[in-house]
Amino acid sequence: MNEKLKEKIIESLSSVVPITVIVFLLSITLVPMEIGTLALFFAGAILLIVGMGFFQLGAEMAMTPLGEGVGGRLIKSKRIVLIAFVSFLVGVFITIAEPDLQVLANQVASIPNQVLIWTVAVGVGIFLVVAVLRILFHINLSMMLLIFYILLFLLSFFSPDSFTAVAFDSGGVTTGPMTVPFIMALGVGLSAARSDRDGASDSFGLVALCSIGPIMMVLLLGIFYNPSDAAYTVTEIANISTSQDVIKQFVVAFPHYSREVLISMLPVVGVFMVYQLFTRSYHKRQVLRMVVGFVYTILGLILFLTGVNVGFAPVGSLLGSGLAAGIFKWLLIPIGIVIGYYIVKAEPAVQVLNKQVEDLTGGTISHKMMNLSLSAGVACAVALAMVRVLTGINIYWIIIPGYIIALILSRLVPPVFVGIAFDSGGVASGPMTSTFLLPLAMGACSAIGGNVVTDAFGVVALVAMAPLIAIQIMGLIYMHKSKAVSQPVEALPDDTVVDLEEDFE
Repeated sequence: MNEKLKEKIIESLSSVVPITVIVFLLSITLVPMEIGTLALFFAGAILLIVGMGFFQLGAEMAMTPLGEGVGGRLIKSKRIVLIAFVSFLVGVFITIAEPDLQVLANQVASIPNQVLIWTVAVGVGIFLVVAVLRILFHINLSMMLLIFYILLFLLSFFSPDSFTAVAFDSGGVTTGPMTVPFIMALGVGLSAARSDRDGASDSFGLVALCSIGPIMMVLLLGIFYNPSDAAYTVTEIANISTSQDVIKQFVVAFPHYSREVLISMLPVVGVFMVYQLFTRSYHKRQVLRMVVGFVYTILGLILFLTGVNVGFAPVGSLLGSGLAAGIFKWLLIPIGIVIGYYIVKAEPAVQVLNKQVEDLTGGTISHKMMNLSLSAGVACAVALAMVRVLTGINIYWIIIPGYIIALILSRLVPPVFVGIAFDSGGVASGPMTSTFLLPLAMGACSAIGGNVVTDAFGVVALVAMAPLIAIQIMGLIYMHKSKAVSQPVEALPDDTVVDLEEDFE
């Protein structure tokens, strides 16, 4: 086996094993499951581990160098109209390629799938242009975020209440495993070509701004369509009696997800072909390596999506309904904390972000530190989501104070932490959240007779919000330690390493 691939699979194993152990322990204590259902879950976990390994390696070989190349070439052209036009097209095409968006579209009953998909894609395209222009003109990210989030919340008050949570969820699902590696790399390419002291800080923030576009556009769409009958179809659990039935479930689903991923990857491969045709930036060996990277990415996504949708989603729904139906329904909160802490580690795009953060900050913000901060933030978010499921409190009571805290922190921490934090929000809410945590909340909400659309939806939005606060708190700690050693905090030079990990041990 390729040593690099082996390394990635081992990383994936360490990320997925904890959540698998948690589910197994719950199945033999609080929520008894049939052996067939458990076998389906374990088989899905194996596919997820292998798929994550292939995807991470593929993104590193193909998506990252392509994004950096396009970003660097765009900024060197110095033609604003061309930069804006290409950025818009890239944003639209890369969003259409996002598998999570298909899941969201299927859950909103009153709006045609293609209408929703193209509306969200246009939203990402517009805000990718905004994000790129911000880098070009050195506009302060925290100020832009403050303005756009104020507009966002004002707009949300005019949208139907039953659709607010769905709209905020859309911001999380559209920045998933397909969009994040490319958009992050695009930011790196743009900022590297600038070659100034704020380049590293400004390379972050593209994902953050691109997460706002879908929410805003879906809120507008909700007002236009008035989607009072938007609903989510609860995941059904297949009847499994033999090991052959387990294999059959995955074999039947495999062609569907293969077709979905292949269709989704076509725009990305098209960008690569057009870019190489006009620029000849990559020599033959690089092209071959990137082609192999695309193959790894496609294979990894197919395995990952098949594993989580067939093996994880049904068990998530079963766990939620089983826990909420019993006398110990409040155990959903501590169990949600534990699941949230570990599940973010299994998000494929999180590992891509963490590596880029570690590389760009010269190790100042380590891979381990990012994982720990994201896990703590998501654990709190899932706890709040379970509280919402059990009590039915309006999502505004959580997201408005949460974003106020995040925006206040953005004025207090170094700029690089603002970009990383808001990027992390979009990255943390990926396919694992939409295919395990959302069914978990759905199953629990159904079991206690709650309103599924208003109470269960919103878990993705809360997971997307939590890292905004957690990472910026890490930034405050960095500032404190920097002052202690008399180091500047405006930028993070490659030769400055401040040990943050000991503060979180």
